[in-house]
Amino acid sequence: MSSATAPNKPDRNSSDASTAWATGGTVFAGVLMLVNGVLGVLEGIAGIAKDDVYERIGDYVYKFNLTTWGWIHLILGILIAVTGWGILKGASWAKATGVGLAAVGIVAQFLWLPYTPVWALISIAIGVFVIWALCTDGSDRADRTAP
Repeated sequence: MSSATAPNKPDRNSSDASTAWATGGTVFAGVLMLVNGVLGVLEGIAGIAKDDVYERIGDYVYKFNLTTWGWIHLILGILIAVTGWGILKGASWAKATGVGLAAVGIVAQFLWLPYTPVWALISIAIGVFVIWALCTDGSDRADRTAP
């Protein structure tokens, strides 16, 4: 009888579970970007169409005209929605673009805090999740390392 043991094999279940979690997070990030982009477009249209829709709460260092904010949110919303759609379709450009746009969106929402404080904080949290989900998805790395 041989006392040789089988070589240790990596536990595929834990790797598969983390990959599935990250891939699910990426799909959810794509959906969040799509929805957040559409809401940004609506927010932008409201700011452009009627300048008195939003009222600033308190005094804030970063003061812009609400029409300017409307255009910023409209353009950023369109870009975020298109990128979210690209993530859902699996476009190769969409992940890196999504990380960049989520970061820009976080900064824009921080500057937008005095106008819609609760929604700005929610949107910042969504942006942080999107960045995490897109950065932890290893599906591209797995494709590149496959023989």
